[in-house]
Amino acid sequence: MKSILEIKNLNLFFGEYQALYDINLNLNKGEMHALVGESGCGKTMTAMSVMRLLPKTAIIKSGEIIFNDNNILYYTEKQMRELRGNKIALIPQDPMTSLNPLYTIGNQVIESIRVHKKCSHQQAMKKAKEVLDMVKIPDICSKINAYPHELSGGMKQRVIIAMALATNAELLIADEPTTALDVTIQKQIMDLIKEIKKEFGTTILLISHDLALVSNYADYVSVMYSGHIVEEAQGKEFFKNPIHPYSIALMDSLPTRNPALKLKTIEGAPPSIQENISGCKFHPRCELCSPKNCKTTSPLLKEKLPNHYAACLMK
Repeated sequence: MKSILEIKNLNLFFGEYQALYDINLNLNKGEMHALVGESGCGKTMTAMSVMRLLPKTAIIKSGEIIFNDNNILYYTEKQMRELRGNKIALIPQDPMTSLNPLYTIGNQVIESIRVHKKCSHQQAMKKAKEVLDMVKIPDICSKINAYPHELSGGMKQRVIIAMALATNAELLIADEPTTALDVTIQKQIMDLIKEIKKEFGTTILLISHDLALVSNYADYVSVMYSGHIVEEAQGKEFFKNPIHPYSIALMDSLPTRNPALKLKTIEGAPPSIQENISGCKFHPRCELCSPKNCKTTSPLLKEKLPNHYAACLMK
C-alpha cells in the first residue's frame, strides 16, 4: 500500500526543552491512523508539525516530513499555503475557532473553495451545496445563510468537514474532532469521517485520547507518551493485545458495563517537558518498573510481535 505521509525521526524543541523525540509515523493512502495518549503527550504538536502551524517558539531541529514523496519541511510558506486546506485539511478541536462568527456558513465554504480552486462564485456556490449535502446537513438552503452561532456543535463540525471535501484534500487531520459533543453526535461525526475515507480514499490522521472511540474506527494505532511513541500496531491487534504498560493501563482505565469491576486509574500525571526524567519516561507511573533498568535506560521502539512494536524493557 502506498504511503502518503511519512514522518521520520522528528525532534521538536521549545527553547532548551524537547517536546517530541524521534517521532516516526507512516500513513498509508486510504487508512485511518489514530494517534492516542493523554493530554500534553505531543499528539497535537505532531499534527501541527505536519501542517507547519507550530508556535513561533517551536523549532524542528531534525527529521523529515514526507508528503507525497516531498519533504515539506523545505517548503516555503507560499508552498505551504497552497498545500494547507487544498491537499492537507484540518478538523480542529473547536470548530467555533475556525468559523468566522461574522460571516454566513455559505460565504465561508465558498471562500474556502475559491481560495484553492479557480472558479466563479456561482460554481463555488454549487460546489458548496454539494459538499454540505455530502456531510448530511439538513435544509441546506436555510443553513447556508445561517451564522455559526445558529448551528449546533455537531453541525459546525460538519461544515468544517465539508470544507475539506470541497478541495478534495488527500489527508485529513482530525484533532479531537468529537470534543464537547454528546455521545450520539460523536458517533455521527466519526461515522461520517469513516464514510469519507471509504468513498473518497481519504487518509485520516485521527488525534484522540478516547480509546473507546478509536477502537471502532482506526486501522492503525500509535500510542504517545511524553513526546515518545511507545507502541504501534494495527487497530484490531492493538486492542486485542496491548503490550506497553502504558497502553495496558489506558485500556484498564476504560469504563465497563460490569459493575463488579473496579475502575482502575493510572497513578500520577504525565511529566511536563521541563522535567528531566532519566531512562523510560513512564517509569515513575509504571507497575512493572525495574529500578536497575527502567530508571537508567531509555527503551527503543522494537518489534515484539509481527508488525506490533513497543518501547519497553520489561516486555
